[in-house]
Amino acid sequence: MHVSFALFADAANLSQEGKLNILGVFDAVQVGQLPAIHPRAHLVVRLKGGAPDIGVHTVSLRWENPSGIDLWSSDGELDVEGVPSAGTEMDFPLIAAIDLPLDEPGGYTMRIALDGEPRGAVGLLVRAAPPQFVAPPPTGALVS
Repeated sequence: MHVSFALFADAANLSQEGKLNILGVFDAVQVGQLPAIHPRAHLVVRLKGGAPDIGVHTVSLRWENPSGIDLWSSDGELDVEGVPSAGTEMDFPLIAAIDLPLDEPGGYTMRIALDGEPRGAVGLLVRAAPPQFVAPPPTGALVS
């Protein structure tokens, strides 16, 4: 089994027909101040596999800040049952709605592992907005 692609999006879902729908793909965000939380980011991972992948697999996600510190992690299981005939790959889409903690500006990485082996990563550049300076009105001045 391998990662065909992985990305962050504003929204994602599977249609009734099993089609993967992705809306608002992004790889950078700007926040007003840090620390912050980027709410409800959708991590979309498209896994591909075939008959040799039948069985239970562990999927691990690890959110790492620019200093290399893990801010969040999660493990889950993927149970691959019957697949089409040999030579045919199947899609195993994974959609995770995650609140991403952000503690410093720079490049963050979501690391993806399958059965304990690194298989992919998604980067996110975080910028903090420069502070806004608003001069107070002069003393005794009229303000409308």
